Amino acid sequence: MIPLEEARALVLAACRPLASVPVPLSEAVGCATSVAVRAAGPVPPFDNTAMDGYAVRSEDTAAAGPDAPVKLQVSGTLAAGAAPDVEVRPGCAVRIMTGAPLPPGADAIVMVERTRPTEDGSAVLVEAEARPGDHVRRAGDDLAAGAEVFGPGTVLGPGHVGVLASVGLDRVEVVRRARVGVLSTGDELVEGSAPLRPGQIRDANRPALLALARSSGFEVIDLGIARDDPAVIGAAVERGLEGCDAIVTSGGVSVGDFDYVKAVLDELSQGTMRWMQVAIRPAKPFAFGTVGGTPVFGLPGNPVSSMVSFELFARPGLLRMMGHPRIDRPRVRALADENLRRETDGKVHFVRAVAQTGDDGRVHVRSSGGQASHLLRAMALANALVVLPDGPGVEAGATVEAMLLT
Repeated sequence: MIPLEEARALVLAACRPLASVPVPLSEAVGCATSVAVRAAGPVPPFDNTAMDGYAVRSEDTAAAGPDAPVKLQVSGTLAAGAAPDVEVRPGCAVRIMTGAPLPPGADAIVMVERTRPTEDGSAVLVEAEARPGDHVRRAGDDLAAGAEVFGPGTVLGPGHVGVLASVGLDRVEVVRRARVGVLSTGDELVEGSAPLRPGQIRDANRPALLALARSSGFEVIDLGIARDDPAVIGAAVERGLEGCDAIVTSGGVSVGDFDYVKAVLDELSQGTMRWMQVAIRPAKPFAFGTVGGTPVFGLPGNPVSSMVSFELFARPGLLRMMGHPRIDRPRVRALADENLRRETDGKVHFVRAVAQTGDDGRVHVRSSGGQASHLLRAMALANALVVLPDGPGVEAGATVEAMLLT
């Protein structure tokens, strides 16, 4: 067996960043910027009001209060999107709506709740003294012209997209989204609701891995199921190599498996594939190499093992290809709410668990169910993997490390 860190190092060294491309903002979420983005102009682009009210000269409201309001003539109304063509002269005010530009002559806004219009609407009684700048959003408050909006390596979320739109961009330069082909192998696999013959099982790995890849921000390509035939497996892999940046297979990497997958990948990689037994549980068997520069991840066939292997190896490698600065799931210190026992076997165990924040403000974890590598439901119920070093495990109340999956 080899340590987890050694296997990960092999993966990450071979997963090189993809090319930079311009993409529409609507397709940018989950991608990392490849260059610094700068604001062409200020945001907001002009001084504007933060709320509905009246634009005033603050000096005209001196000493105003509920019992001694100041009467100002209303010289116009200014809505959001309108040009500020009404000047606020001494003794006057302009009715103004949120987002409208500050009209000439005004230096403050009195919120509508602190005013009362006269019966004929020609004037307004101001019941609060305004200070210069009250409720005014200045041009460039968010971003000055020429300022760096986001640096390279920024992973874009919905808020980032909004900011980029606010500076007038409709496209942004990012590291290209990774195209990931997912292939299941094995004569025993049946797709969907087709009837099962003796010895057959339904393919859960490929749908789960496709969903994992998609939810991680990758573009997915379904390469289907390849039966245990070198020609069929080779054709499926070759098809994936034509249009994918990486290929993920499941099955055929354990000791004792039929060696069709091994034979095909060894030939295609010119013998550079590494067939490893990693000191972890689940997901001990793992294969990795490159074919013509394309990373190929050989994951184990047991459903839970394939998903854990994806989390520990494939997802970090693929995120590195997409230029993400943080490629691992977050890890936290958590309190075990129950005994988490294990046997001493020289491996690090990843225990499927449910994590939640308790009344004490700490993260608490408990097992999500059976830990055998074929028990997929417990993986579905888990939102964390508790990392248990080699040894007997821990008792309830112990502090453990948990890798959060959501």
